[in-house]
Amino acid sequence: MPTHSHSSTTSPTSNSEHRVQDHEHAPAESGRGEHSPPGGSWFGRTFPHARADFSASIVVFLVAVPLSLGIAVASGAPILAGLIAAVVGAVVAGLLGGSKLQVSGPAAGLTVIVAELVNTFGWQVTTLITAGAGVLQIVFGLTRLSRFAQAIPPAVVHGMLAGIGATIALGQLNVVFGGQAQTGGVNSIAALPGAIANLSWPALLLGGIVIAIMLTWNRLPAKVTVVPAALVAIVTATVVSLAFADVVRVQLGGSLLDALSLPALPESNWGGVLFGMLTIALIASVESLLSAVAVERMRPGTRTDTDRELLGQGAANTVSGMIGGLPITGVIVRSAANVKAGAETRASAVLHGVWIALFAIVLIGVIELIPMAALAGLLVMMGVGLVKPAEIRTARQHGELAIYAATLLGVVFLNLLEGVVIGLVLAGLMLLWRAVRSRPHLEQADDGSCELVVEGSLSFLAVPRLSRELNSVPRGCDVTVRLVTDYLDHAAYDHLLAWKARHEGTGATVTVIEPEQARRATAPGTGFLTWGEWQGRETEGRASGTLMAGVAAYHDNTSEAILPTMTGLADGQSPSAMMITCADSRVLPHVITHSGPGDVFTVQNVGNLVVGPGTAAAVEFATGTLDVPIVAVCGHSGCGAMQGLLAGGASGDSALGQWLREARPVLRAYENGHPVAVAAARDGFGEADQLAMVNVAMQLEMLRAQDSGAEVLGLFYDIRSARVLVLDEAAGRFVEPRADLGTGVSDLDRIAAGHGHGATAAARRLLKV
Repeated sequence: MPTHSHSSTTSPTSNSEHRVQDHEHAPAESGRGEHSPPGGSWFGRTFPHARADFSASIVVFLVAVPLSLGIAVASGAPILAGLIAAVVGAVVAGLLGGSKLQVSGPAAGLTVIVAELVNTFGWQVTTLITAGAGVLQIVFGLTRLSRFAQAIPPAVVHGMLAGIGATIALGQLNVVFGGQAQTGGVNSIAALPGAIANLSWPALLLGGIVIAIMLTWNRLPAKVTVVPAALVAIVTATVVSLAFADVVRVQLGGSLLDALSLPALPESNWGGVLFGMLTIALIASVESLLSAVAVERMRPGTRTDTDRELLGQGAANTVSGMIGGLPITGVIVRSAANVKAGAETRASAVLHGVWIALFAIVLIGVIELIPMAALAGLLVMMGVGLVKPAEIRTARQHGELAIYAATLLGVVFLNLLEGVVIGLVLAGLMLLWRAVRSRPHLEQADDGSCELVVEGSLSFLAVPRLSRELNSVPRGCDVTVRLVTDYLDHAAYDHLLAWKARHEGTGATVTVIEPEQARRATAPGTGFLTWGEWQGRETEGRASGTLMAGVAAYHDNTSEAILPTMTGLADGQSPSAMMITCADSRVLPHVITHSGPGDVFTVQNVGNLVVGPGTAAAVEFATGTLDVPIVAVCGHSGCGAMQGLLAGGASGDSALGQWLREARPVLRAYENGHPVAVAAARDGFGEADQLAMVNVAMQLEMLRAQDSGAEVLGLFYDIRSARVLVLDEAAGRFVEPRADLGTGVSDLDRIAAGHGHGATAAARRLLKV
């Protein structure tokens, strides 16, 4: 069954669905479709995504204004510099960047270093540094250095952002208590006792209102939370602040046009200026690329030209610095809002910049009503939001928690640059440690023979430990030396060879299993390699050779490890979920749900159809006897059954043709413009994959009609990207089951709540999200 995903084939029902790689440049031939504005057929044909982009731009505008003001405050820059950067980032980076759905502007990740630059050089020189950083980013893009920026260890990047977040939160807490904002984590901590001692109750009330709204907003009904939490928090605090006469408020000193200014040259310390340019260029580039990757994950089918993205970011920073704005990066908060609001092209990002410009020019008086304590509360939440528990768990799982913690503490207690250097040095040391470390251990069997297993890298630095283990082998004892190593240098090899000769001189036999042999023997129990990868396709000319070699490897490497689990399941099963999926050999239910024996009750058939007595009996047994709370139907990309349907295979008299005839209603729904097919085409999936997604939606309807009492869930496995998508029936599209950035609420929770599902816990066990 050949893979056929992410092609540029359009939906059969709407020629306005454009090609995948560049939505905004594709010609539109029809005004039909749910995204066409009501302005007439000509408008719909010319601007097929105008309504979606217009509404998304309003949402992003409402998110961006308070955040831009707060970031300017935290950076120690003129407040209007945040709005200048927001406008430039939206328009320049939006038009020139390589990620069409990413939204750029001033970002919290640069506030600490900008504040240090302002304190050291003053604001006008800092804008020169911003412009110079933009030029460096353009050089990065032209020389295709984006791949190297992405090579920085994630633990260092995430630790840096967490350290910046902690520093912002600590500094702005002083303002919430009625004190002055501080730069640096140490100064902020030192100032907190004084701020608490001289507490200003109005400031605490206003800051507390913002924090409370930001914490609770996403728990409200979906219809309410359409309005951005930051906007609601700032507006509410501003209204409450009108009851107080002595509240410190935002002071703009003029309109957006008055704030435009040229950079100034430094009187001295050109070395520090150049170093500041390089620092901002590197951090802004990394943060922008990380944000672009996140956007790709939020909208499957979206692709980023990373070199072009650096060119766009560089141009935006150059312009922003030249006219008095803050440094610019791709901002994940605004980008996430843009994607969730349904944006289709880069027009949404550009338009939101236009709205910011109009707002800052026309409504100066409104901005100056905002209390500083309210912005401080917003910044506290922004800072806390940069410390992500998911990233801490990931660092721990990969053995990099020390790197993350060291970077975070270095940024908070020293400064950003030194914190990052500490993280990089520690990452290098840990890499060196892993490279030179070997783990030899001797095991003695009941028959008196020994096995010495050597794992890791075996270099000259590991020879002393290896020698100690080798010398502990009893004289005359037969021994197997199993080298499960990724590197074996000459010194270690010579030492092992010399010991082998000496030990064989005692009358014993020594068998050395070298790295490739060891890999073949252990791979079945250590990863997801195929037979061809770990057996080397050595089947000894027998058709059953591959299969039986796998059975032998199972007994050698796996059976004992899972024996306790299987013993516990010997008397019965109690799965948490049921999955109906395709019989395709590439679809592995227990792999894509990260489950083990007894977790998922599985039925696989051609095309994952919920038809026939066999599947009906399985559903009845799972939901009635086993009391499974949720049944999932999982389709996949490149499905041969769906390709057969499209090719007319359901008209044949073969067993396969008769089976596919059961799916004719699915084909008719697809041909009649099923909403899931329209959304799938928009997301870049080809015809067969669109049909496969419609098939999943239709099978869910059939399951509901059976009234089994279990909840249902639709999944789609994109083989090419190895990602699992979940059906959001309210939106009529497949989305990634991932946590919403900054909210801690998953798409799965939102979907379950929207449909009244009560089996979210079982769905989480199924998807392991």
